[in-house]
Amino acid sequence: MKFGAELESRIHLPWRDAYMNYNFLKRELKERQLDHGWRERDEMFFLEAFEKDLEKVYNFVSRKLKDDIIPRVESCERQLDSVTPSQEKPSDLQRALASQLADVLVDINELARFHRLNQQGFEKMVKKHDRWTHLNLRHRYKQEMQQKWPLDALTQTFDELVVRISHANNHCEGEQFGPPPPTSKGEQVEFERATAKYWVHPDNITEVKAIILFHLPVHVYNRKKQYEANDAAISSVYFDNSAFDLYTERLQRDEGAEAIRFRWYGQDAKNVYIERKTHHAPWLNGHSVKDRFRLKEHKVVPFMQGTHTADHVAADLRQAGNAAEHSIQQQHFIAKGVQRSFSQRKLSPMCRVFYNRTAFQRPGDQRLRISLDCNLTFIREDELDGRSRAGGNWRRTDVGIEYPFHHVEERDIHRFPYAVLETKIQTHLGQETPAWLDKLLNSHLVHEVPRFSKYLHGACQLYPDRVPVHPWWLEVLDTDIRKPPTLGVGLSRSLSMQPLVNGHHRHSLLYSDTQPTAPRHLAINFSSTNKMVSRQRERAGDLLSRFYPKLMSDKNKKKDDSEKDQQLPPPNTSKQQQQQPRVRSIIRKIEPKTFFANERTFISWLQFCALLLTVALNLLNNGDRISRIIGGVFIIMASIMCLYALGRYQFRAWQLRTGRYVIRYDDLYGPTVLCVCLVTALIVNFYLRLPQLKETTSP
Repeated sequence: MKFGAELESRIHLPWRDAYMNYNFLKRELKERQLDHGWRERDEMFFLEAFEKDLEKVYNFVSRKLKDDIIPRVESCERQLDSVTPSQEKPSDLQRALASQLADVLVDINELARFHRLNQQGFEKMVKKHDRWTHLNLRHRYKQEMQQKWPLDALTQTFDELVVRISHANNHCEGEQFGPPPPTSKGEQVEFERATAKYWVHPDNITEVKAIILFHLPVHVYNRKKQYEANDAAISSVYFDNSAFDLYTERLQRDEGAEAIRFRWYGQDAKNVYIERKTHHAPWLNGHSVKDRFRLKEHKVVPFMQGTHTADHVAADLRQAGNAAEHSIQQQHFIAKGVQRSFSQRKLSPMCRVFYNRTAFQRPGDQRLRISLDCNLTFIREDELDGRSRAGGNWRRTDVGIEYPFHHVEERDIHRFPYAVLETKIQTHLGQETPAWLDKLLNSHLVHEVPRFSKYLHGACQLYPDRVPVHPWWLEVLDTDIRKPPTLGVGLSRSLSMQPLVNGHHRHSLLYSDTQPTAPRHLAINFSSTNKMVSRQRERAGDLLSRFYPKLMSDKNKKKDDSEKDQQLPPPNTSKQQQQQPRVRSIIRKIEPKTFFANERTFISWLQFCALLLTVALNLLNNGDRISRIIGGVFIIMASIMCLYALGRYQFRAWQLRTGRYVIRYDDLYGPTVLCVCLVTALIVNFYLRLPQLKETTSP
């Protein structure tokens, strides 16, 4: 579907007049170009119309935020300030305010979709203009127009509002999430957990955030200060050598494969976290682990050079007196291992990964953690091409957190088109996937990409000719990951215009959170050393997943029906597009034998066509007039069959590659039509031969 048609189909009718006039701009650009070539007055007319639309869209979004949404959020916050936190049930005021916040979230989601759709339209129009006129509107759009009407910057306002609503919603629920479990003294330096990763289309980002925050609060790293948009920025510099040994080992999932990165949060890089991710760490009996420790920025380069050793790291921790001895020993072990890798593998800065993270987690509870990374960007840090980027430092100093980094050369940067959702569950502590999360992960809002790695993707995009192997998910980037909406998942409104989350009113979500967890198999990054136990658990999980949801649905059907309101379909979605929630456990990699089976089916059709062609040629060469007619019919049939078989083969292969199930893999109609055609040809042959038979049998 062309973007102009897509924009028309997704227009929110009450705001129709506020959208950019994409089709008008495109028509003027094309017709003037074809009529008389692009002149200066044409350029002036186009720029005037373009800027008028940009100003209209920016003013509309700004006005909706300033005059409607932000005042409603501030009103809820002021009223909640007068409420004393309590572990008792929420008061009537808190419940009413929580419903208001849910209503605001639905409005924010609609406004974010409006903003995203128009933003995409302006970017596409700039590309068309520059391609057709050979003029450079992109520079003016990014530098001058975005300074005057900063449409891109409004995205951060949506993120800030989501965080504020999360805090207010927590206040409304009182102590709904419960007190955090006790933690040991000092920072956590080792993380052992099962992870699964998903891509989220930009159209669905705000909706996914809204659904999650009704069950998990937004986690803020520093609660001592007022939250700002820059607090969500995370930057990491990954290290490797010129042969990309770490890249290759991580991609091949070799035993003990490492990924080493230096990470900092926000604009301030005074505190740098030295992190190491190890696949099947030998010191943990084959479990995968991420460990880290913290350094001051002025000590990072000496640490890389080996002058600031692991002993110095431990001595600094003991002098500070903020960590237990066990934690100090762990960090000493990590620092020693990282320095060993720097020395033996000749590591240097290779790739920076930047993103804005929204983390969801109960305070102090690491058992279930969800992160959503937006504005994912990869920037070169190396000197492999002879250009000095870091200048001997551990990172580039000319790059901060100013997304989308227009000042960085295009050859040094790659912007990822989707957000990355990651679930982290500490299964070894007994944590299971909640039912609400399982419903979200099985919906149209996310697209699972097992074993996706930010560094692997960034390296293969920035150094396509240097890395030896490319990851499998690059093929998925060429497809549209959007799917038809799943019924009962997402933000919508009832017939009474009440906000609904996954088809429920806000107050019924508390009940759904208490329901037992539906079994789900995750893409776990560590494997059990007891293979027999793993197989038994998998078989048990498959058995439960068949029967348990049915039992629970029968038990709770009456209560759910009483709580559900009649639901309106999502905006701009027809009933034909809606579908029931799909049951799937994980995206599985298709085995090669499946493709070979598809090829064998195609070859079988070709063999039959070849046989039919042989018969047809014999009839044409050695037969009479009637035989030649039948031979011609057989040739036409064989040609049509060949083209049909080729089309089915290619379409079936496309379904296998992309994982999309559009039509059945088996062919219901092809063989039937073929048999009918053959029988028809025989009947025609018999009909044409019948007069000759009568002549030969007559006396």
